Parts: sequence; structure tokens; C-alpha cells
Amino acid sequence: MMLPALFFYLFAFVLIASAVMVVAAKNPVHAVLFLILAFFNAAGLFVLLGAEFLAMILVVVYVGAVMVLFLFVVMMLDVNFAELRAGVLKILPIGLLVGLILLFELVFVVGAWVTAPNLVSDAPAPPQTEVSNTKALGQLLYTDYVYLFEAAGLILLVAMIGAIVLTLHHRRDVRRQSIPDQVARTPETSIEVVQVESGRGLK
Repeated sequence: MMLPALFFYLFAFVLIASAVMVVAAKNPVHAVLFLILAFFNAAGLFVLLGAEFLAMILVVVYVGAVMVLFLFVVMMLDVNFAELRAGVLKILPIGLLVGLILLFELVFVVGAWVTAPNLVSDAPAPPQTEVSNTKALGQLLYTDYVYLFEAAGLILLVAMIGAIVLTLHHRRDVRRQSIPDQVARTPETSIEVVQVESGRGLK
């Protein structure tokens, strides 16, 4: 019992410290690296809870794909972060409003333990079966919540298409392929026969 508690406090402490450093780090590359560290420690907490599938998804999807993409974008794009920080005061009221809403939600959740202490004990216990967490989660998603699962996938697809459309900019100084122009070409408009004298080249 002592060893799981020790690992819990270790993962929780490193997770909170990494989350604070994500916000406090001035270098965006360092912030992304601290966020990766936070995800690893959160995955460790999921393993302690017995949710190994969520831990695997957190490492494979968020650390292996999303955070690597963030790191790639931050390192490859020449973004002037000093200029971005200069406009923080303009959006400070909105940030404070969002922070107050999150604080209210956290107080509401923590207060539920005081106002309704039997809420967790009265919750239905999961069935004790030999099915693994991954199989049980798959059965639940693709039976009871299949329509919501497909709707979430559709929303993500629309968001991906919207992000591509918003970030796709056509440069006028770059020559691009025009398939209608290529199909409409005829030999008369694309071929020119030139009579070249012997011993002389084209001027």
C-alpha cells in the first residue's frame, strides 16, 4: 500500500509542477516539453487507477502525435513571440473571465464532496467481469453511445477541414497546375513549327 501512494504523490507533484511551468515558461519550446512531461505523469496516474487504456491513448495520441506536431510547428515557424506578448493586456479581461469560470467549476466540484458525501458511494459499481478495460470501453462506445461517437468524429472532421481552409493561402508568385487549361489545349495553340537554317540555332 505504501508503494502506490508513493508513486501517486510523485506523479501528482511532477504533474502539477510541469503544468505550472507550461504557463510560466517564456520559451514556447520549453513549454511544449513541459507539457509532454505533464502528459507522461498523467498517464502514470491513469495506470495507478487501473485505466491502462486511457494511459496508452494519452501517450500515443497526445505525446506521440499532438505534442510532436506542436513542437514541430513552434520550431519551424518564425513567430515573433515578443510581439504576441505585447498584446496580452488587450485580452486580459477575457482571460480573467475564463479563469473565474474555471475556478467556479472547480469550487463547485470540490463542494459537491461536502454537500453530498454519499454521491460516490451511491454510484452504481461497474460489473465485475473478466472483460478488459479496452474491450469494455469499446463495447460501451459502439453500442450505447455509437451515435454520439460518430457525431464527435464528424465534428473533428469538420474542424480539420475548417483549419485547412483557413490556413491555406495561395501565393500569386507561384506557378500552379491548372487542369482545365491543360485539358483545353490543342496542338494549334501549344505546338509551333519553326524552320531552322542548317548550321544555325534558334535566336
